[in-house]
Amino acid sequence: MNKDLTVGKPENVLWKFCMPLFGSIIFQQLYNIADSFVAGKFIGENALAAVGNSYFITMIFIAFAFGCNIGCSVIVSNLFGAKNYKNMKTAVYTAMISSAVLCIVLMLLGILSSKILLELINTPQEIFSDSKLYLDIYIWGLPFLFFYNIATGIFSALGDSKTPFIFLAISSTSNILVDILFVAGFQMGVAGVAWATFLCQGISCVLAVITVLKRLSKIHTEGKIPLFSGALCKQISVIAIPSILQQSFISIGNILIQGVINGFGSGVIAGYSAAVKLNNLVITSFTTIGNGMSNYTAQNLGAGILSRIKEGFKAGVKMVWILCIPIVLLYVLGSDFLIRIFMDQPSQEAMRSGGLFLLIVSPFYFVVSVKLVADGILRGSGLMRQFMIATFTDLILRVLLAFLFSSWWGYLGIWCSWPIGWSIATVLSVLYYRKGPWKEKKSNRKKEIGSVRNRR
Repeated sequence: MNKDLTVGKPENVLWKFCMPLFGSIIFQQLYNIADSFVAGKFIGENALAAVGNSYFITMIFIAFAFGCNIGCSVIVSNLFGAKNYKNMKTAVYTAMISSAVLCIVLMLLGILSSKILLELINTPQEIFSDSKLYLDIYIWGLPFLFFYNIATGIFSALGDSKTPFIFLAISSTSNILVDILFVAGFQMGVAGVAWATFLCQGISCVLAVITVLKRLSKIHTEGKIPLFSGALCKQISVIAIPSILQQSFISIGNILIQGVINGFGSGVIAGYSAAVKLNNLVITSFTTIGNGMSNYTAQNLGAGILSRIKEGFKAGVKMVWILCIPIVLLYVLGSDFLIRIFMDQPSQEAMRSGGLFLLIVSPFYFVVSVKLVADGILRGSGLMRQFMIATFTDLILRVLLAFLFSSWWGYLGIWCSWPIGWSIATVLSVLYYRKGPWKEKKSNRKKEIGSVRNRR
């Protein structure tokens, strides 16, 4: 169901809109967590290390899909808020066509360079073949990844966060069962883990795209709808390219960090693989709430109601902090239990390294969550330069400090680099948010109130 995010109390609107998004991304992350769980429990520690080792390369592809999602979602949100439905439909078709071309290029590059990428991150020989096998199968599933992200971006732009949640809940649950069937039942090893993800993600993608096209057909427009627009493609690219670069450089940074971690042996790799999956579950979930903030911001900008954006920021911070409390308590108090979930007979080194990562990093979720809310508003309002500066500050600091601290304190120094990068980048994001256009529009408050009343 489509929903107008420009009316209603911002706090209530955001809770109703963002909570299904939060649930959706948790289920989406279950794809990766299920892969690691099944690999570690039913195959062994080396299999867990292999899947975790490939994960940061797959994040590069996810970065491109995420950028297409954000670019399409922000522009479609803005047009939906402005009631410009004809251009909105053209923007959807334009995003699909351009994303398909990009996906084909990435598949070719991925197939040709997977071995080289694994060699660049110093993949240990004992996990190299399994890492490459998992990565190759993942690359063949890229069309599903891209079109699913486009579909969910469109749902969010139309104010519908419940439909993608339903798709993901079903497909993620199925993925766990198929993972176990392929690995424990059919003895397919790491290949079974990869093919289970391929199959379940493919089904959810097809269903999501069909539902989006049906949803668009019910929105009445006059005249023939162009299937592609160079102007709209450019607008989408202005949002998408910085988002792709942001996520890509984060992935590259993580790959560089993974290369440093690989020098400490398979035990540390396995511990980090388990802990970072748990960490990424939280960070990606908060990023998705940030994406919801982008849709909320874009719709209200399209409608010309800027004062609601400031109210939305306060509501967004309150929301993520409420969510942080149980997560941080769980990760701090239950770190050993959580790491052990991924491995049947974990080594002492795997347990210690993974547990320390969660203990050091998780308390700073209260900090980085504020950054992700502010980033969502910056993206939704098109302030991409400011968004990129804050993001790259975090990335560069974490990578440089990881290399520096690891030479002094080993892998413990790498773990400490995360909170420092997050804290400094959060300050920048909040400062940029406070200087946004909504600060300069106080004189238009009465006009905005009248606009809201007319829309009701």
